[in-house]
Amino acid sequence: MSRLILIILGASFLLSIAGPAVAQIRPDSYDSAPPAESPYYRVRYEASSVDGELDLAVQYTVWIPPSADRLRGVIVHQHGCGHWSASTGMTGAYDLHWQALAIKHDCALFSAAYEIAEGESCLRWRDPARGSEAAFLRSLEELGQISGHSELADVPWALWGHSGGGYWVGTMTLLHPDRVAAVWMKSGGPNVFDDPIASGSDIISVPEAAYAVPMMLHIGTKEGVTEKDGRFARLWPYAQKLLNKMRSGGGLFGLTVDPLTEHTSGNQRYVAIPWLDTCLESRLPVDGSNICRAQPTDPAWLARLSNDFPSIEPVPKGDYEGNLESSIWLPNKSFAEAWRSYIIDAEVPDKTAPPAPKNVRVVNGALEWDATADIESGIRHFIVLLDGEPIASVPRHHDNPYGRELFQGLSGSDTPRLPLRDVKYEIPENAPKDVDRYRVLSVNTAGLSSDANDISSSNR
Repeated sequence: MSRLILIILGASFLLSIAGPAVAQIRPDSYDSAPPAESPYYRVRYEASSVDGELDLAVQYTVWIPPSADRLRGVIVHQHGCGHWSASTGMTGAYDLHWQALAIKHDCALFSAAYEIAEGESCLRWRDPARGSEAAFLRSLEELGQISGHSELADVPWALWGHSGGGYWVGTMTLLHPDRVAAVWMKSGGPNVFDDPIASGSDIISVPEAAYAVPMMLHIGTKEGVTEKDGRFARLWPYAQKLLNKMRSGGGLFGLTVDPLTEHTSGNQRYVAIPWLDTCLESRLPVDGSNICRAQPTDPAWLARLSNDFPSIEPVPKGDYEGNLESSIWLPNKSFAEAWRSYIIDAEVPDKTAPPAPKNVRVVNGALEWDATADIESGIRHFIVLLDGEPIASVPRHHDNPYGRELFQGLSGSDTPRLPLRDVKYEIPENAPKDVDRYRVLSVNTAGLSSDANDISSSNR
């Protein structure tokens, strides 16, 4: 398996491309983006005063897997509405768990941070026609050039979006169905009928090609399923209407309900990543072209839409006896089983141990190492052993209120928290500095540990 380098070093690299500027409030938090040095790359565009162009400043960051000679796709992680959510977009490309998915499929990992101030309307970027579509396409071309991967401008997209970002990725799917391999919409989707969930935006038609794109809408049970009041309760009626519209046209459309959450991301990545993994395996081109392959439909499983979501049992497509227009589409048995587990308790079983850290070394009195994140369950923490005995956990404590405890922490928009944690252990002054006496274990969020006896992987 390709190695994922976790140590993030170096000075910040920020490419600023000037455009017609307008007066705006730029929150200080947007100045705190992590450094963007290879294999990270960043462009930033100033706000424009030209009609039809984006009237917000925006920064786009991409991570390129060092193991990828040629990219096959780009995974886009799009934040939601509001200043707080937008600021979380600064770390999306640095997420080690999502990077593992990118490595597996030779994809770039891309995130945006639209520099919106508190209280400003996200319609300014949420609606692609207001300039965010053009800015996104421009950034892919320019990031492709500065990264040495010009194919970035043309490869297929795997889209993930939260809230207003769900609206954006859903709309981009309808605008560019031939470019999208798969899409995951967390608590938001496109405006394909007159509905208050997407107020302020024009209704967009569904082109025939969009029905062939695997699409999944994910909402929390407190967004109208089990709790009928509150700010986000209207999402459940919207979700049912959207599913019925897409399935009535033959669309490959699914629906997932998190049994624990409201609008925050919670544990959804443990089912979102398998969804995209499954679809990318089927859809990404294998012939060096940029044309998505057709999603196989024979292995699909279906589930009956119900208000009692935890009781839903998916079945093979051939065994389904209900109304197809209100059925939940799932790509195959393996994903259907993961989906079924998730809707019960927001957990997806994982019996595979994570890869062992590699290249353990002592640098300036600190123990450092390289590691590959576990694609099923990410990285919870590392255990440092001295002469075979555990002496430390990295990090020592977790403070994640949104889902499983992750090494990088987790924002409500499914991105690492700032400041990013260093992957290292400060060796006490009186402790040995002989690297051969140390081992490092990786522990995933399912509680499984890598092999302490994998000396060839753990040593320098």
